[in-house]
Amino acid sequence: MMIDGHANGDVAAGTLLPNRTVFVCGLAAVALLTAATLPWPDALASTILGALMVAGADVDARSLLLPDLVTGGALAAGLVAAAAFDPLDRRSALMAAIGGAILVGTALWLMRAIYQWLRQREGIGLGDVKLAAAVGAWLPLDAVPLCFALASCAALVAVLLARLRTGSIVSTATLPFGAFLCPALWLVDYALRMLAASPLI
Repeated sequence: MMIDGHANGDVAAGTLLPNRTVFVCGLAAVALLTAATLPWPDALASTILGALMVAGADVDARSLLLPDLVTGGALAAGLVAAAAFDPLDRRSALMAAIGGAILVGTALWLMRAIYQWLRQREGIGLGDVKLAAAVGAWLPLDAVPLCFALASCAALVAVLLARLRTGSIVSTATLPFGAFLCPALWLVDYALRMLAASPLI
């Protein structure tokens, strides 16, 4: 099964815009939840990430594309958040986030290249690689496997449901992996912020 998700200049600009209703409702839900459960700096960061991930998931689910505005915005916001939340050593926090972005993005790019070399067709879109870099910027490295595991399990459930509904799935069918990785990134980041804010920690 092919995992797609890269922005293409041949696609109409409107295709890369999120559905207004989905975006507004998703953003409202994220903002209300974070405002009710997190300290305001964490709530602000989580809401910004949530807005980008709602937009990315919606667009990718409909078009198999991840806009650069979403992936690049998430990467930039992750780097800013990393520095902002470590006032004692902003430089080290920023460098760690940059290193995480490079490491995770490069890992998925290598998987993409190996798959393309073995199967002679694209299996992972560049949009997913860019989103992976954002994952590395937002999350500590030990949380990255959990993020990808959540996204992969959700995608697998979607494939199984599709198979039950249609009876069969061809091996060249496309899957909007970004539509699963976007919410997984937000959920893991939100959970980590909740744990950090908990009085029991």
